[in-house]
Amino acid sequence: MNDRPDENDAPRVNHYNGPVFNGPVSQGQFAWDNENVTQNQQNNSTVAPGYEELAERVNTLLRELPRQGLADRDRQDAEEAAGEVLAAIGPDAPVEESRVRRALATLRGVLAPVATGVAAGATTGAQAWALAAIGGLTGIG
Repeated sequence: MNDRPDENDAPRVNHYNGPVFNGPVSQGQFAWDNENVTQNQQNNSTVAPGYEELAERVNTLLRELPRQGLADRDRQDAEEAAGEVLAAIGPDAPVEESRVRRALATLRGVLAPVATGVAAGATTGAQAWALAAIGGLTGIG
């Protein structure tokens, strides 16, 4: 390796007055050249870290559920099962993976009769929606 600069090399810049980041930085707090610093962060998340995508999919399902024309009992079962998933990934306690898997299995199980057309009154649109919802819940969580 040659330590001597070449005319094609970019000029070397040294930063001594503050932080330098050579990669992605997320949710960082920095202070420098201060005698006293008070910093605060709030985590207002409604889900445990790492479960944001699952929570978004379940919340989307809950928003779309009333428009699918399901029988009241099917809609209520799906709402309760989705609530169980959200409760399992809540921010208050450590997430139990087995509880999340059971809650997801229950939610997919509630949607299965709609997806297959077995549920009374399930329209073709509701069947396609339920099938897509099941697919979206598979492999995450």
